Amino acid sequence: MTPESNRLLVAVYGTLKRGLVNHHLLSRAHFLGEDCMHAITLYDLGPYPGAKAEQSQGIDVEVYAITPAELEQLDELEDFRAEAPDQGEYTRVLFDTVYGAAWIYLYNPDVSHKPVQRRGSWQPDSLIGQSA
Repeated sequence: MTPESNRLLVAVYGTLKRGLVNHHLLSRAHFLGEDCMHAITLYDLGPYPGAKAEQSQGIDVEVYAITPAELEQLDELEDFRAEAPDQGEYTRVLFDTVYGAAWIYLYNPDVSHKPVQRRGSWQPDSLIGQSA
């Protein structure tokens, strides 16, 4: 792994979390721990959530140290387009975590009519519209 100051970190809040459908993409990544992010809010998109950079009461995330190859796989899953970040389904932005700056995937499309989650941990089929 690269020196700590140059390592790639990702913070995940949805289907990439342990025990969920896309976690296999992080099966070789180094799990650093959990954090509670107050700079993101989740929206229910059906089978997965989308995050927006909006203040919340705290969304639970898992933070991983990853390789550039793992980041490429995540970019593909999230339809992140480095050449045109606003045109993919997600863009990625660095946010501070207790483990250092980590990439978080933010949902690009409109969410104005989607149920919102402003605190806690996302689970499949469990988003509860919370408006606080």
